Amino acid sequence: MQQAAAPKVSFVSLGCPKALVDSERIITRLRAEGYELARKHDGADLVIVNTCGFLDSAKQESLGAIGEAMAENGKVIVTGCMGAEPEQIEAAYPGVLSITGPQQYESVLDAVHRALPPVHNPHLDLVPPQGIKLTPRHYAYLKISEGCNNRCSFCIIPKLRGDLVSRPAGEVLREAEKLVTAGVKELLVISQDTSAYGVDIKYAASPWKDREVRARFFDLAKELGEFGAWVRLQYVYPYPHVDEVIGLMTQGKVLPYLDIPFQHASPEILKAMKRPAAQEKTLARIKQWREQCPDLTLRSTFIVGFPGETDSDFAYLLDWLEEAEIDRVGCFKYEPVAGAASNALGRAVPEEVKQERWNALMARQQKISARRLKRKVGTRQQVIIDEIGPTVSKGRSKADAPQIDGAVYVSSRRPLRVGEIVTAKIERADEYDLHGSVAGF
Repeated sequence: MQQAAAPKVSFVSLGCPKALVDSERIITRLRAEGYELARKHDGADLVIVNTCGFLDSAKQESLGAIGEAMAENGKVIVTGCMGAEPEQIEAAYPGVLSITGPQQYESVLDAVHRALPPVHNPHLDLVPPQGIKLTPRHYAYLKISEGCNNRCSFCIIPKLRGDLVSRPAGEVLREAEKLVTAGVKELLVISQDTSAYGVDIKYAASPWKDREVRARFFDLAKELGEFGAWVRLQYVYPYPHVDEVIGLMTQGKVLPYLDIPFQHASPEILKAMKRPAAQEKTLARIKQWREQCPDLTLRSTFIVGFPGETDSDFAYLLDWLEEAEIDRVGCFKYEPVAGAASNALGRAVPEEVKQERWNALMARQQKISARRLKRKVGTRQQVIIDEIGPTVSKGRSKADAPQIDGAVYVSSRRPLRVGEIVTAKIERADEYDLHGSVAGF
């Protein structure tokens, strides 16, 4: 008897790493049910688009992706952050099969089942224990919670994704163990607010191996550090208890890297933004962290042109950047987002001023970044290889997260493998990247 062909689904994943994890979960479930992934929309039986709805520019990208899928395929299921407020999608594309919000995995699968029932085949219904990953084999995002309890005035994430919901520590550690067993060398710990982990469940302990582990930022980081993989902490708000984790960095348990979205430095603007943990002692704490862990790399994001931002607020931010010496910086020009409280603040900054400030901040940061990188010339750095070339391969040091930070270009006498960790001697630096040669394996 001829076996029915497996139904094919094409998938588009937009937005942040947290949305990518949602996509991985949906794809894992679909593969477990025997669906195949198609590389192109026109070769698929239907298309799933996981949207981003954080900024107007992201919404436009999402609508464009839906339009492309409708034109090339016609059978489209929409999910993700933009799906939490479906009116815009419905108005533009009334023919989409289903629209659901973020994390609504069951609803997405129900919509797929209705439009394209699964074909049960024992040879197809096999999935690796770590699930299906959309990242390269050697690194993976580990999402420890959903949603956010903060109410920053420029952000609608809590409206889209709800309040903080933390996963039990034992569940996170089981997932991490499966990933490392499958060959993952770097775990990127993510959530909307990583250092708030566990506050919603009162830091409840859960069973792991022969012991109980509390759902606390420090406890989880400590346990993750036992797997022997690189552990990178992202989206960390600078609450006081973050200080405890610096000790794990000096012990080599987690990477000496903190991604802290400061967003601004001016006390007036931080107050208008309603930022949590926006305290005046931040510079002193950064100094203390670096004294304790000299290899610490700090990455952050900032917003320029927030309503009411004056020339003196911006000058304050530039001076603060100079003193803090943040290693890696992303900068955004403020965009009003439908439903955000900051829209009611008035005192909008003109677009040309936003652009001038963005240019000025990036120029200043380029100098700071170049200065920080120059200190690494002559040192030896561990580098994880992302892409191989005939003589020069591209990788990242412990100071570089994938997609958002710089790279280390290394030459080697023997061929390297993707995911391999090598020791490189750094020979030169530019504004964002390092260059060197392999000195050990």
